[in-house]
Amino acid sequence: MAPDPTIAQVTMTLAALAATGATPRPSGETLEQQTERIITGINAQLRDPSLATQNAWKLVWLALSEGNANMAYVAQSTNGSNEFAVVARGTDADLIDILEDLEVGTVVPFPESGSPKPIAVSKGAMDAFKRVVNARSIASPSPNVTLAQALAVALKAAPSSPQPTVYLTGHSLGGCIATMLAPYLQAQTWPKQPKFAVITYAAPTAGVQSFVDYFNSVPWVIDERQNNAYDLVPHAWADLDITAGWYPSPGPQATEEVKLLIGAISERTKGNVYVQPGTLCLMNTGYTSLDKSLVNKTTQDFLGQVAFQHANSTYLDLVGAPDVPSPPVVTDVSPTFGAPGDTVTINGTGFSQDSMVDFGHFACTKRDVDPSGIRITAQVPNGTGVVHVRVTNTLGTSPAVAMGQFAYGGPAPVVVSGVSPNNGKVGTPVTISGSGFADGATVHFKDKASDSVRFVSTGQIIATAPGLLDDHQTVNITVTVGKATSPTSPADEFTYTGR
Repeated sequence: MAPDPTIAQVTMTLAALAATGATPRPSGETLEQQTERIITGINAQLRDPSLATQNAWKLVWLALSEGNANMAYVAQSTNGSNEFAVVARGTDADLIDILEDLEVGTVVPFPESGSPKPIAVSKGAMDAFKRVVNARSIASPSPNVTLAQALAVALKAAPSSPQPTVYLTGHSLGGCIATMLAPYLQAQTWPKQPKFAVITYAAPTAGVQSFVDYFNSVPWVIDERQNNAYDLVPHAWADLDITAGWYPSPGPQATEEVKLLIGAISERTKGNVYVQPGTLCLMNTGYTSLDKSLVNKTTQDFLGQVAFQHANSTYLDLVGAPDVPSPPVVTDVSPTFGAPGDTVTINGTGFSQDSMVDFGHFACTKRDVDPSGIRITAQVPNGTGVVHVRVTNTLGTSPAVAMGQFAYGGPAPVVVSGVSPNNGKVGTPVTISGSGFADGATVHFKDKASDSVRFVSTGQIIATAPGLLDDHQTVNITVTVGKATSPTSPADEFTYTGR
């Protein structure tokens, strides 16, 4: 028999489930449709005995705020432990999206906290908090009620013994919101008085010293701020500047562009001094959990490593919990250009029979999902231009990827998906893989054109690394066909090792 999961494993899993269906379907869906999709996806995962939640929790309330801005849900244990979890959805995106979620240049009062003294939080955190507490569920299991109302109903129906425990949790922005929901809920009167526990993951700061003083004075039964030591996000907004000195060997080290970006984002506080509430619990000491494909000293690699260090999957790994099921992933499409009515094969992972396909903002009405879950055959809908082909199901929506583009009418999008070798001296022949290549294409290593380019196929070119002023740097390799040039990404990086 498997050992009982720790509370960290359970709460981090519940926090990760909040990301289910977070991206609206690209062709559009109503708030009700997205809410139903999220509920279906979370319910399916809560029933999964292989996750740390071990099929011992059920969903009792969920609400999505207008514009898909925020989401929260309430889950209840079904194993007799009389536990509840209030979970706020976070942000699992790139650095700029994460840190621009909150307006921190202005602080506002937080009277909902129950504090007898005035306390202040950032306006952005307050806006997110209000959206969560005012949101009403629009679907079962508890329609047309707020979070507090749903929790009151659930507590009233719960047994008196053992005393109920309510966990406030969330990852990223969800953790920030959880630190505000905790005093708000703790200050209220309940049908059966529960104990309150706060466990957050990767949470940026919500408020200033007055907020922290009150938060720390509340007698939580558990108070843990769980952070990956190499996650940039929890340093917002208390000490974000120190992250400009990251990452230790093997990297990536911050470029000057990254340092300027972090400095500019830090200045968004406009002099407000933010402080982290609660008890810091560092989840690691060494820099051992990293994406080894993102270690070059480039802005792309640094931001990519930031996203990896902040990801739900990294935090689940750090607490020793199984990863939650992944949403669909599109790896490539074939062919990459054509006309409405053509047949396109979509390759990837995580495709299910309920998967829906979109070409940009246009919905595909005819598609066939292979039972293997790695292939979809779709009929191209009406559309124009170059679009991303994406797949949506109850777990989520596939991210837009360069190799998943489709060009109406052609020519094929020019994309570099890999280079081999990815390091070498001047004169090294480099095999470039991708799509949309043509005879006569030019290849640039940073801003220097290769003087030896051999076209092999529409998916492969061999080019010799030209000499640069600095032959000890990492550069992007781009391919130009006609007027189209491939976008840059970590996949096209080449590191010079000298002459």
